[in-house]
Amino acid sequence: MGSGGGPGMPDLSNAEIVDFTVESGENRVRLKLKDGSVLEVKMEIVTILRAGSDGNTGLPSYVVQATNIIRLVSCPKELRKAPLRSGGQPHQPIPGFS
Repeated sequence: MGSGGGPGMPDLSNAEIVDFTVESGENRVRLKLKDGSVLEVKMEIVTILRAGSDGNTGLPSYVVQATNIIRLVSCPKELRKAPLRSGGQPHQPIPGFS
């Protein structure tokens, strides 16, 4: 990737993958939205790269590749709609979700 992605960006051309283990539990954030819905968000670490050292401090520089996993915990009944079948026709209501 050349000499980095711009000012302050680490040079990833010689970066190396660093194995890791999770030392603490699965942290999740639960969010209550204004519309009454509740979401749960968890960050999942995919890869960690060591990309050399910071020129000012000499400390190692790391790049973390992560993805967010988002789950709808609950939502108000008035926000729920019947799912559409292929062809645009609504499905029959699911017991407990109508």
